[in-house]
Amino acid sequence: MADLKVLFGFHAVSVRLKTAPASVVEVLHDPSRRDARMRQFVERAKEAGVRLVEADGLRIARLAGTHGHQGVAARVQELARGHSIDDLLDGLSVPPLLLVLDGVTDPHNLGACLRVADGAGAHAIIAPKDHAAGINATVAKVASGAAETVPYFMVTNLARQLDELKERDIRVVGTSDDAPQTLYQADLRGPVALVLGAEGSGMRQLTRKRCDALVSIPMRGAVESLNVSVASGVCLYEALRQRG
Repeated sequence: MADLKVLFGFHAVSVRLKTAPASVVEVLHDPSRRDARMRQFVERAKEAGVRLVEADGLRIARLAGTHGHQGVAARVQELARGHSIDDLLDGLSVPPLLLVLDGVTDPHNLGACLRVADGAGAHAIIAPKDHAAGINATVAKVASGAAETVPYFMVTNLARQLDELKERDIRVVGTSDDAPQTLYQADLRGPVALVLGAEGSGMRQLTRKRCDALVSIPMRGAVESLNVSVASGVCLYEALRQRG
């Protein structure tokens, strides 16, 4: 089982059952939960032909590493992520829309960013290998299936990767509270990589220097900044709106 990973929660497991049922080794479910959502889930798992195992909430919690599992967990094989960033970009027939996260280490934030990236149609998320969260069971749970659908690339040198994107004529647009223009004044219709830093610290200086432009999100209330996943949603959906 060493090469297996664990997914938990209805959304994360359901998306894997839908997109790659052959990779699901077994599904554990709590038989004490008999509501309609659980019945529908079990029926979906049976239709997918996967092994179903009844397990109490404590056993599922030990497997998932949390009690927030909704009575559902699965042991699954890792899906091959064969695409490199270059392969992905070479295969696109529309202007790339990328989300770059610099210093986002909280798995809940990463999961939420993946979810909003999926919703807005972003082609990938890029993050540094250091100072960043990796994909784990918590990320997959929060992402509600988007961890299976949005490519997530962790790169050794983020500044160099941004330079390589720029060589492909992808405009690198960073977010900063002190930017000279707002998000809504920027042209996001062409190939673009939106760069967001962690809440509070923001982007690292080396990342900031690589940006072709900086934009701010207008803040009209008392708080000074948005959570990075909320800010990602604001930025990505503005790009989606501009693209029509």
